Amino acid sequence: MTTMMKTLCVGAVFAAAAAAGGGCHSYSRNNQENISADFHEWAKSPPMGWNSWDCFGTTITEDIAKAQADAQEKYLKDSGWEYLVVDIQWYEGSSQGHSYRPGAKLAMDEFGRLLPAPNKFPSSVDGAGFKPLADYVHSKGLKFGIHLMRGIPRQAVQQNTPVKGTDYHAQDIANTRSICAWNPDMYGVDMTKPGAQDYYDSVFELYASWGIDFIKVDDIARPYDSVQQLEIEAMRKAIDKTGRPIVFSLSPGDTPVEKGAHVNRFANMWRVSDDFWDRWSPLYGMFGRLNKWTPYRIEGAYPDADMLPFGIIEFRRPTRFTKDEQVTCMSLWCIARSPLMLGADMTQMDDWTLKLLTNKEVLAVNQNSTNNRQISNNGDLIVWAADIPGSKDKYVALFNATSPGSREVDFLKAKYHSIRIGGDGEREAQIKADIGGSKAFALVVTDGGDTMNYDHAAWLNPVLSGPAGTKKLTELKWKSASQGWGETRVGQTSDGRRIDGIGTHAVSVIIYDRPEGYDTVTARGVLADNCENRGGTVEFLVLTDEAFGAEAKDEAEVSVNFSDLGIGKRARVRDLWAGKDIGTFDGSFSQVLKCHAAGLYRITPVE
Repeated sequence: MTTMMKTLCVGAVFAAAAAAGGGCHSYSRNNQENISADFHEWAKSPPMGWNSWDCFGTTITEDIAKAQADAQEKYLKDSGWEYLVVDIQWYEGSSQGHSYRPGAKLAMDEFGRLLPAPNKFPSSVDGAGFKPLADYVHSKGLKFGIHLMRGIPRQAVQQNTPVKGTDYHAQDIANTRSICAWNPDMYGVDMTKPGAQDYYDSVFELYASWGIDFIKVDDIARPYDSVQQLEIEAMRKAIDKTGRPIVFSLSPGDTPVEKGAHVNRFANMWRVSDDFWDRWSPLYGMFGRLNKWTPYRIEGAYPDADMLPFGIIEFRRPTRFTKDEQVTCMSLWCIARSPLMLGADMTQMDDWTLKLLTNKEVLAVNQNSTNNRQISNNGDLIVWAADIPGSKDKYVALFNATSPGSREVDFLKAKYHSIRIGGDGEREAQIKADIGGSKAFALVVTDGGDTMNYDHAAWLNPVLSGPAGTKKLTELKWKSASQGWGETRVGQTSDGRRIDGIGTHAVSVIIYDRPEGYDTVTARGVLADNCENRGGTVEFLVLTDEAFGAEAKDEAEVSVNFSDLGIGKRARVRDLWAGKDIGTFDGSFSQVLKCHAAGLYRITPVE
């Protein structure tokens, strides 16, 4: 394990970017032909729109979609937010919340192709599919998209449905060993089998006939194995064969960066993280994730930092992000040219969120910039920049990504570091660490090196012991707690199941002051909620004072030298969020920013 220095509350440490790649289509194995249409032309700038997942989970209906389309036309269309995307389980009539049910009945045609559930989408009956809803969205001047799981429905395999236009059937092409770890609906498609490409051709032929403009395919970008890679190529071929310009999005992340030279030849966008929610830890992690993908960011193909969890989300709750954090999130997504997909309930748009999403000068950074790159990262004081086509001006984003009271830590100095729990590792960690003499200590959970998917973790029966006796750690109030998803809870897992201990989700940091008379902490570290069967892996650490650096201040000066931007010694600066010029500066430009805050600027050289 290499030395890792980072702020306590943050997520994983990210590796440096791999070498750049690119080029035209190149199909492997049975997909050798090149496609003449250049799909990159279909997304000359990062796609902007709305996705139903953050707010409505698996419960999106036709009425909800129409109401969102009405609101999108009213509030956001004129600012470029053009796609409306219906996310997962639109084909399952009884789906609820953000969860999935094994064996659920799926709406499907005689060729094993998923159809909208008629109780959710009444206009889809009699073979209409999504065309009536797509027509409604198009009538608003918007574009329509859907979510699709990779593969063929298990239900189709059980019924052995025919592959349209062939003598083959579902059981001839299904790869029953290739399954999603978190959704029970599909088997993979074995692209080495006759009939496999025909199946995908028929799926996209149907969806193109509905008027689909965007498709988000899930369970395909991670781990990006050989089966998934061939299916990506097959879908690319099937989309191009339809003749319809359908934007092709891959999920979930994180997509392995070593696959960058492949993915940007086949998809318009691909996820760089697991589901992104409104917590500082995953937002902090995006700085590293987007930076390492810089070599593969090209026009028409974009690393996707996932949906923007602003406004009202998860059915009815407001975002947990502070206003500063929302500005930071939006600034990073724009300067890194991530696609912009809103997760909010657009029918409940407040004035502040609306202004955040419709600032034309800020959106121009996302839609019309090149050579987007990180300039510097000095102790989480981060500078990004981008060029402006046809201009000598530069865009610059300044970020204070430190956290109030946070500290840099050296994981090599952990008092305890478990082996990997879950996956091919152990089922639990027997934790015992000496914390004597330390003013503070931290319980840390990191991912096991394979992303944070289903990394629900629990510290079971955590106890302090020493000359003063024993004390349950669950009785001690922590100084701070952060986690990659959900909430850190005493007596419950991060999704609400009862335990004797502390539930959290990687990456998690829980900091305590050490009470006098206690010098040892013990616990059992486990994956919670049967997550080892869903691909979860974690590691448990205990840190003490010797691993901690100095505490971060509440604000800091973030600066950029004009020479690092390739411009002269003197420049005029415009604050894009404020929409005003703030002065002329010599040699460099700096701003004092609070923790978790950001600024976005246009730098104009003065001759």
